[in-house]
Amino acid sequence: MNLLVTILSWFSLVLGGVFCVVGAIGLLRMPDFFTRMHAASVIETLGAGLILLGLVLQAGFTLVSVKLLMLGLLILFVSPTATHALARAAMVRGIKHLAIEEKSSSKP
Repeated sequence: MNLLVTILSWFSLVLGGVFCVVGAIGLLRMPDFFTRMHAASVIETLGAGLILLGLVLQAGFTLVSVKLLMLGLLILFVSPTATHALARAAMVRGIKHLAIEEKSSSKP
């Protein structure tokens, strides 16, 4: 049983790290603000969530696990809210999405 928990926790840690690396590459490669913001939210939600899950599995049933779960819940609720607020502020400010810019430039 201990070996199974260790394998699951390392799988979760590695997968979370992969999501963080892919999201970081996305932050560098994406063409506009809104797609970069999506890559950042993937890092924060999936990457950090899987890393926290792996850490909870490593810690076992302790107070550390409870603290990590509370941190995970905080990230789960705050991250989408912050991303939405940032996107709304960008739209109010007048930052255009790449698809909107392409449509307006293709008109004759």
